[in-house]
Amino acid sequence: MTARRDAGSSSVELVVLFPALMALIFITVQAGLYFYARNVALAAAQEGARAAAARGATSTEGANAASAFVNRAGAQLLGASAVSSERTATTVTVTVSGTSVSLVPGFPGRAIRQSASAPVERVTG
Repeated sequence: MTARRDAGSSSVELVVLFPALMALIFITVQAGLYFYARNVALAAAQEGARAAAARGATSTEGANAASAFVNRAGAQLLGASAVSSERTATTVTVTVSGTSVSLVPGFPGRAIRQSASAPVERVTG
């Protein structure tokens, strides 16, 4: 008699658990996309800082190097990216900001802002 009462219970369990499982998969993929976009922004800022820190370079060269890196590595995943660069006599700082891509339509991606600093190369002696 219990076999008859349990008929169809696995279908009900699947209907209840499937949306939760899909939500977990979406959250995991969304987190992966966010961290990848964050790593692209940080790598671009580091690349820009290296370029701007070279002897005789300008902060514009650093910003251009960072923008080129974003375009090569993850322009589709780091939306609305913006690069700023500041160079003083001793240090250079490059900041890359943007938003991560969102899997769910209507929900904006999370804001990302990464900076990298480097000492300016100079001849001492």
